Amino acid sequence: MSAHGEFCAEESLLPKSEREHNEIIRGEEQTQIQKRRRKYTLSIVCISIACIIIGFASIYFLNRTAHEPVVSIARCKNPAVRHEWRSLSTEEKGAYVRAVQCLRTVPSRLGLNQTLYDDFPYFHARTGEDGPAHYTAAFLSWHRWFLHLYETALRQQCGYKGHLPYWDWSLDWENITLAPVWDAATGFGGNGNASDTQSFRGFCVTDGPFARLELSFIGPMDVPHCLSRNFLKGENITSYAQAIRPMALDDLLRTLRYEDFSLALERGPHLSIPFSIHGDFSVPSAPQDPVFFLHHTQLDRLWWKWQQADLRTRLYDYAGSVVSNSTTKSAGLHDMLFYGQLGPDVTVSDIMDTRAGPLCYEY
Repeated sequence: MSAHGEFCAEESLLPKSEREHNEIIRGEEQTQIQKRRRKYTLSIVCISIACIIIGFASIYFLNRTAHEPVVSIARCKNPAVRHEWRSLSTEEKGAYVRAVQCLRTVPSRLGLNQTLYDDFPYFHARTGEDGPAHYTAAFLSWHRWFLHLYETALRQQCGYKGHLPYWDWSLDWENITLAPVWDAATGFGGNGNASDTQSFRGFCVTDGPFARLELSFIGPMDVPHCLSRNFLKGENITSYAQAIRPMALDDLLRTLRYEDFSLALERGPHLSIPFSIHGDFSVPSAPQDPVFFLHHTQLDRLWWKWQQADLRTRLYDYAGSVVSNSTTKSAGLHDMLFYGQLGPDVTVSDIMDTRAGPLCYEY
């Protein structure tokens, strides 16, 4: 007989009252065991819930801090406002054009036999084009600081009192060749003269404040020529115009991730304008055409609008590749942007917010 059987047999010989007492004791013991089991189960559940909460909190914190600078940057109180070209008065347009022309009288910062006007297309063609400025995460940030250096030169070297204007080409998408920026009296001159020689991919501009402007290079090569344009016509220009339609831009601004937004903006509107204007605008030395800066200020404005739509998520959203067309996504806010003698270097985080750090403007 087993020990359990022997115990039951022995217990059956006990008086009834003692047997009842033993049953009560065993019942209380079972109750205590069940209570301890419930407490243990409850503890396990509580610990599991706490782990889940901590996990979600960690994910939230990491997602949040991924879009915030590592160090706080003081915000400016009175940001300048950049305006669309056609909204400027005739006097304001004239003041801007004169400041741009003035750069051609200022010596080169790069130590070359050229002017400060030439330094910007020279640097863009030799450093910006082959470096981090195109088809990388830094496309927008690199050009944002490049524009700032240009605006600073206009203000400090040429006494310009205003700020960079932008050309909102979505207002002219049906035919950008009729945009007011091409006006000979209040703009930058038009398409040029087909009979003029020494042009590049088009015709020498022969009207407006930059008529017969002599330029020194095409891309990274030294090739003297005149400022040239060659507006597309018909179906060709209509095809490129699709990227700058208001509805297309609305769709673009609804893009959720920075990397997707930046690449779509670069491959769409960014290329649409130079391919439509052609001439000097269509090569890496494009800043030789002064309309380049109005075009890129509009691109910067669209990035600014995208950021403003969701500041907590987008203001410091930055991702993508460091090297052009690379599949390695290692870009970060601490990445340095280099400008050599053209101006001071900055980190990406320094210029993500146009109302903070060294920048102080809005649209």
